[in-house]
Amino acid sequence: MTPQEMETRIVRYGDLQPCRTAFIDAHTPGSNQKENFTIIGGGVSESADQHVHIADTPGFNIGAAGQPPKCRNSLHSHRTAEVFFVLKGRWRFFWGRWGDAGEVVLEEGDIFNIPTGIFRGFENIGTDYGMIMAILGGDDAGGGVIWAPQVIEDAQDHGLILGENGKLYDSKKGEALPEGVAPMPLLSEEELTAFPEPTAQDVVPHYVARYWDLVALAGKAPAQVIGPEGKLRDRPGFDVDFITRESIPAEPYTVQGHEVLMPLRGHWRLTWEGGSTALNPGDTAAIPPGLPHGLAPAMTGEAAMYRVRSTDDPAGPTWKG
Repeated sequence: MTPQEMETRIVRYGDLQPCRTAFIDAHTPGSNQKENFTIIGGGVSESADQHVHIADTPGFNIGAAGQPPKCRNSLHSHRTAEVFFVLKGRWRFFWGRWGDAGEVVLEEGDIFNIPTGIFRGFENIGTDYGMIMAILGGDDAGGGVIWAPQVIEDAQDHGLILGENGKLYDSKKGEALPEGVAPMPLLSEEELTAFPEPTAQDVVPHYVARYWDLVALAGKAPAQVIGPEGKLRDRPGFDVDFITRESIPAEPYTVQGHEVLMPLRGHWRLTWEGGSTALNPGDTAAIPPGLPHGLAPAMTGEAAMYRVRSTDDPAGPTWKG
C-alpha cells in the first residue's frame, strides 16, 4: 500500500469538517453551539449537511462531538453501543428520562461505554472547547437516534422538525415536511416505561474506565478495555484496547478484521510495507484487514492511544439491567 493510498484511510484532526445542524437540538438554546463530526461511516446524523470523511464502515462507526463550555447534547437513546472517550476537556454525562437518574464526570482519556436503551446526554463542563470521540455499534449505527419527547417539542419551538423518515426540516430556511411525511411521533408514556433509570452506582463501576487506571493496566501488553475479557466486559460488535509506550507490540502484526487507531496522547509512527506516517492526537487511522503494520512512539514523553477492532459479535443491546 502506497503512502497516498494509506492517507485516504487517515482522517487528520486538523482536517475534520464539522456539521452544526446534525441533530434536532441544533437551534435549541444551550445546544446550538455544538459541532458533530462523522469520521468513519454515516453515523446517526439527521442532516444532509453532515460531511462523511470515510464512507465505508468496518462493522462500526467513528464520530466525534466538539462543544464550547456549558454546551450540551440533549437526551437521546441508541439501539446499539455508544462509546465515548474524552480527547479534550472535562465532560459531564447524565442519563434517565429527565437526565437526573445518574451522572458521571469524565476527564481527558477516560472512556464510557454507555448502556444501550437509556436516555443519555452530555455537556462540556470545562473552561475551553472540548472534544469527545465516539464509537457507534453496527454499520448503520443502530438505525438512528431516539429522542426524549421534550427534546422534539423544544426543537419545534425553535424551528426544527424531525420527520418520521429521520430527516430534519428547518423552518428558518423555509423548509417544511414533504407531502406524505408526518412528524416523528413522540414516545408514549407506556413506551417510556421501557427505558431503564439506572443509578450512578449501577452504571459507573461497570461501564466507565479511567485513563490512569488503564495506564497502570497496560504494562507489557495493551490493556483490554471493552470485550469479553476487558475491564468493561461487553460484546458490542467491536473490541477496544489501550496502548501505551510500554505496551506496544515489539514486531509488526497483522489483523484479520478491521482495526482503527485513535491516538490520545503523544505522537506515533505508523509503519507498513510500502511506507510510514505520523499519527497525532485526534487523528483516526483505518487499517485494512491483512496489512502487516507496526506502531512506535515518535517522540519521548507520554504516549497513549485507543485501538478498535471489529468482531463477529452482534451490535446489540449492552444494558444488562
